[in-house]
Amino acid sequence: MKIDHVHFYVEDAKVWRDWFVYHLGFEPVADRLSSFHTCTEVVKSGDVCFFLSSPLLPTSPVAEFLRQYPPGVADVAFAVEDVEAAIALAQKHGATVLQPIQEKNLGTASLKWSKIAAWGGLTHTLIEREVGGDGEARRGDALKEEAKRQTVGCTGDEFSTCSLLTASCVTTSSLITAIDHIVLNVAIGELESAVTWYEKILNFQPQQVFKIKTDRSALHSQVMVSRNGKVQLPINEPASSNSQIQEFLDVNRGPGIQHIALRTPNLVSAIAKFRANGLSLLSVPQSYYTQLQQRPGLPLSVLELEAIAQQEILVDWKEYTPVEGGHPAPLLLQIFTQPIFEQPTFFFEFIERRFQAQGFGEGNFRALFEAIESEQIKRGTLQ
Repeated sequence: MKIDHVHFYVEDAKVWRDWFVYHLGFEPVADRLSSFHTCTEVVKSGDVCFFLSSPLLPTSPVAEFLRQYPPGVADVAFAVEDVEAAIALAQKHGATVLQPIQEKNLGTASLKWSKIAAWGGLTHTLIEREVGGDGEARRGDALKEEAKRQTVGCTGDEFSTCSLLTASCVTTSSLITAIDHIVLNVAIGELESAVTWYEKILNFQPQQVFKIKTDRSALHSQVMVSRNGKVQLPINEPASSNSQIQEFLDVNRGPGIQHIALRTPNLVSAIAKFRANGLSLLSVPQSYYTQLQQRPGLPLSVLELEAIAQQEILVDWKEYTPVEGGHPAPLLLQIFTQPIFEQPTFFFEFIERRFQAQGFGEGNFRALFEAIESEQIKRGTLQ
């Protein structure tokens, strides 16, 4: 299993296509796809593919979503080896199938997909892709051409098919290379049931647990990981009534995707470019870097730390980790945007993992929590 694409429902798909292109260096990989009621744009960077859909008419399913929720992630699609087996497992454990298995043959390539209801307004599309003939290099071209033919007059579920086919185009952008993890927020008391749902329905397994508490608020988090380790899904619940997770739930009007972490091979360089393009990021006080220098085993040179501090990037590593093969300790570099939409709901994280760093640094997790608390205080939602 891996993440195939993420589908955002927004008020104006063209505006958000341009936002991703200008601010984050994504590339548009399809012409505008329109049914009579919905417009969809597709952008991609490395292995990251985002669909951006907006309503053209009140009858659009996107319009229905936006009447219930603010703009954000409506669907996280997973590529699976056997969609029939995946849906059978999901149905066995009581999942609601929103769209039965569909199939499309495209000469040397074929596509099967189905959709299930997840948490709150979130859905998961499960996709099985089969490519023959000339393999991956020709897959994007074949699917894109077929998508162009199918786009005209697409409606309803058929329109979704058009978007799915188009999303397989390949780009050469390298600022952002992959989705590192996706974070789901659920209501207080629902963490255990959400963990169980992902264990049974999608065969995920639990890993790290976090319990973060400050003088003002708290949260609990359980990291879920697919069996092959390619999908990481931390799930958060509020542990206090004024938690930032509770604020998200209130503004989002229910559970949903809080943020997506995008991986980059050179975070300092990428963030410098994003800042130059006007991207708004959470602030980190310079005192944070003074405290870093007091921790044992800081695996950064003075010059590296200065560059990281200039971009206000969070740093975490395991102290007292033995050095193996001449490499420093595994290192996590992370930074977070301000909420990208008008309301304080969804935001992006950017992450660089050095020397095979795994998991999530608790130090960074706490620093993020405190940085968002500072933004809550500015908004007047946390005393």
